Amino acid sequence: MMGCTDRHCRYLLRLLSPHSLLYSEMLTSGALIHGDTERLLAHRGDTPAALQLGGSNPDDLATCAALIEQAGYQEVNLNCGCPSDRVQQGGIGACLMAEPELVADCYRAMAERTNLPVTIKSRIGIDDQDSYAFFHRFIATIHQAGCRIFVIHARKAVLSGLSPKENREVPPLKYDYVTRIKRDFPDADFILNGGITDVDQAITLSAGCDGVMLGRAPYSNPYLLAQLDAALFGSNPASRDEAAMRYLAYMQEEMEHGTHIKHMAKHLLGLYTGMPGARAFRRHLSTHMYHDEAGIEVVTDALACVSESLQETGT
Repeated sequence: MMGCTDRHCRYLLRLLSPHSLLYSEMLTSGALIHGDTERLLAHRGDTPAALQLGGSNPDDLATCAALIEQAGYQEVNLNCGCPSDRVQQGGIGACLMAEPELVADCYRAMAERTNLPVTIKSRIGIDDQDSYAFFHRFIATIHQAGCRIFVIHARKAVLSGLSPKENREVPPLKYDYVTRIKRDFPDADFILNGGITDVDQAITLSAGCDGVMLGRAPYSNPYLLAQLDAALFGSNPASRDEAAMRYLAYMQEEMEHGTHIKHMAKHLLGLYTGMPGARAFRRHLSTHMYHDEAGIEVVTDALACVSESLQETGT
């Protein structure tokens, strides 16, 4: 979810879902240590939230874990599932599944430097190493190091020949790997990820594991997260309009500190998915939010498109 679940996105999602654990986009350990650390770790109004790291150097990851705890996050997650070429060139992401001992060393180093839960996100295999035995060995090695929370994208990663998008769609889903590993390691929690697109599916799949993670689906349709929160926790989440107005106030505050509206408004594009006026809403935002002089009126005018459509349809 790089470029998607930044702090602005998480603020919006928290308005819609009071109970979900929100994950950051992946940050590399090098960027966090040598870059603008304060800016990269900045967040507000999104807790509970986990920060996802990309890295393979135990000492660097341990340093990052301490920084993440100081910044007020509730979990540190190590990404061992991203298959992009750029990530692979750094020796991180899904290619780490070939080195479970290194991942275990990374886990130990991070766990020693923070009181936060340190979790691992992975695939079920890579390339032709996609047997259940391979997956079991990977989990067992890290489990022995002390890890008790695993987030599993139930597809293998193909490290050459497929784009990141194709890696989310082409390799077949094997949810049974996750339910089976849960039985083999009953003292650990396994969160299921991959191919979950609606509330009913999420509820059904959650019965065989300890939770579900959704990524692209709620980013494309943020209100899905509100519907899921209501179904799982009995909450009464904000309406789309209520969330939009509260997010407007947030955007105005951020703009006063120099944040361009395009960095925030882009996360609203899917808010009215399935509703009258959704297309006009998206079109207006997409057309106007990137202009240098764009202001808050870009969003209020887009919202007016929704109101007009609702009046026309009588809903």
